[in-house]
Amino acid sequence: MTIKEIRQQSAKILSFSPTASLDADVLVGHILHKDRTFLLFHQDDEISEDQYRQIHDFIEKRRTGLPVAYITGHKEFYGYDFLVSPSVLIPKPDTELLVETAAQAIADKISARPSVIPSVCDMCAGSGCVGISILKTLAEDFKIPNENLPKITFCDISEAALTTAKENARRLLTENQLGQTRFIQTNLFEAVSYTFDLIATNPPYIPHSEAVDLLKDGRSEPLLALDGDVSLTGDSSGADDGLGIIRNLLPQAYAHLAPGGILIMETGEYNADEAAALAEKNRFGQIKILTDLSGQKRDIYAVKR
Repeated sequence: MTIKEIRQQSAKILSFSPTASLDADVLVGHILHKDRTFLLFHQDDEISEDQYRQIHDFIEKRRTGLPVAYITGHKEFYGYDFLVSPSVLIPKPDTELLVETAAQAIADKISARPSVIPSVCDMCAGSGCVGISILKTLAEDFKIPNENLPKITFCDISEAALTTAKENARRLLTENQLGQTRFIQTNLFEAVSYTFDLIATNPPYIPHSEAVDLLKDGRSEPLLALDGDVSLTGDSSGADDGLGIIRNLLPQAYAHLAPGGILIMETGEYNADEAAALAEKNRFGQIKILTDLSGQKRDIYAVKR
């Protein structure tokens, strides 16, 4: 069978997906260790029987609704290749705004006080994509010298998620950058004794009923990483507004920020206005709602008074 034939066959099987052709090409390319450009220009190349079986197995997994990223174990985010598994939320392009805003804020702090090493917390870190991308962006795009790079603490309630974050840090960071990191398993800030100049967080913020509905398509993302209506004990918050975790996160974040420290939190279109109002109630100032490229309300930016 040729590459052209397996691509066409796979896309037909995956016709339920709005991105059937792309899904097929990513899965075929992963097995062949080739990118999409190679597939387009080598359509008449033959694939082996073993490769066909592997591709067929991947396609069948995708038919169940399992995301392509969980099948391949990889997902690109902010230009970097992250390892992912069903224990972490798949990084989404929408979250790149969080990285961009946080990196700029930290670069500004370093520029203002180059003799002070900033401290950053990636709360609800998951795969570690936010904190790792911030650190790499500061080094590669802002050209921050190694000696001025911030210390970054990755926090998550899930041990499996932190394991994935550590693996990504080891793969993507230099030895010096890796030395700027630490990882803490914690329920929000319960086990954290530090204060930070910036907290970047993408907490669960989807209303419970909507999170449950989202997972009915077989995508297998962890409900723990989506459901915002959870109390500190892990029980239902009793609401269905996606703000249960945020209501506990905001006062804890305030307590763990240095004076003038910045909180940047993704809340999405579900509850950005409500989250901003809660930030104000928790004594934050300079509150702004940031919109993504599609014009959707995405993050809130707030400063400790």
